[in-house]
Amino acid sequence: MSTPTNPTESIRQSRRVEQLVAGTATSDGAGVRLTRLLTQNLQRRLDPFLMLDAFGSDNPDDYIAGFPDHPHRGFETVTYMIAGRMRHRDSAGHEGLLENGGVQWMTAGHGLIHSEIPEQEDGRMEGFQLWLNLPGKDKLCAPWYRDFPADQLPRYDLPGGITVTVIAGESRGVAGAVTRTATQPLYLDIHLPAGASFEHPLPAGHNAFVVVYRGAMDIAGQHVPEKQLAILDNDVAADGVLVSAREESRLLLIAGQPLNEAIAQYGPFVMNTEQEIYQAINDYRSGRLGAAEAR
Repeated sequence: MSTPTNPTESIRQSRRVEQLVAGTATSDGAGVRLTRLLTQNLQRRLDPFLMLDAFGSDNPDDYIAGFPDHPHRGFETVTYMIAGRMRHRDSAGHEGLLENGGVQWMTAGHGLIHSEIPEQEDGRMEGFQLWLNLPGKDKLCAPWYRDFPADQLPRYDLPGGITVTVIAGESRGVAGAVTRTATQPLYLDIHLPAGASFEHPLPAGHNAFVVVYRGAMDIAGQHVPEKQLAILDNDVAADGVLVSAREESRLLLIAGQPLNEAIAQYGPFVMNTEQEIYQAINDYRSGRLGAAEAR
């Protein structure tokens, strides 16, 4: 548990909710049921974030087949496991077991083929996978991977029973597990008792959103129910966000610096041009994507 250096950090004016998104029920991998909260039509609005999937079920039929071998190129994936066990293996030789409260951060870069398979046959599996874009100059970088068990994630407590886990970025002087210069992602998991409030500064140019995954919140006075993504407006007069819990609640606060680059996506490949997408497809079909010498 870390000690915040700015425990009473405050803001002058909160951003407001621009739009509530309920998400779209879908399936991926070998039939894993999930809700896609951040869809392709929101990629420009929430740049540098490309996708956010929420999964959660007590029914093994909804998740047991997992995500067999599949490719990625051009972005990063951040998987946050609220509950459950998932085994990761990839073509770069990385392997890890993602368990309750842990985070898996993977930079696909020039290309990886990986699998994510549940290591449980019953019980609840719940979590989120976020796709974070890479700038064009880094899309063909070397792949990178790291698991962060729950007890290695930076977190801090505030008076009133508030707990904050800092997955990425910095919060009240506590550095997160991962930092990125180009996109400057902030990724917080915030637990609030009923009636508690929490505020956090946000740079004016950064896009930001909140996902309430337990309970119900008010953001700058507007009600945000459970399992909704709230896009925060970009009012230049606002310097952060204020959230208040109507009941015991848990939420994700995610923000980042937009890349303001062209986005070309075809399934698991996200590049800047169609030609780069064609190259990714050809590399995958020919067996070059995921090879150690690929660039």
